[in-house]
Amino acid sequence: MHTLMVAYRHPDDPAAFRQYYADTHLPLAQKIPGVRASRYTLEVATADGSPAPYFAVFEADFDSAKSMGEALESSAGQAAQADVANFASGGVEIMHFPARHGSPSV
Repeated sequence: MHTLMVAYRHPDDPAAFRQYYADTHLPLAQKIPGVRASRYTLEVATADGSPAPYFAVFEADFDSAKSMGEALESSAGQAAQADVANFASGGVEIMHFPARHGSPSV
C-alpha cells in the first residue's frame, strides 16, 4: 500500500475553500484511477491545542508507488492537480509514503 497525502495550509477564505473543495475539487479527485481508499478532513487540530499548521488534509491509498504515479499522470490526476491552484490560497504540501500497519513502538 502506498499513500498520497495532501496537506493544505490555511486559506485566505476558509468558507470559500470548504465550498469549492466539497463541490468541485473532491469530485475531480474521486475520478483519479487506482485509488483503493481515500479520506479527508477539514478539521485539523494539534494534540496540545496550539494552532495547527494545516487547514485540511487529504489521503489516498494506492496499491504501490508505481500505481500512484500512473494515476497522477492520468488525465484525471492531471485535472485534480491543476485544480489545486483554484482554491488553495494558503499553499499546499504534497507527500507520499509506503503505508505500514501495526503497532508503533514509541
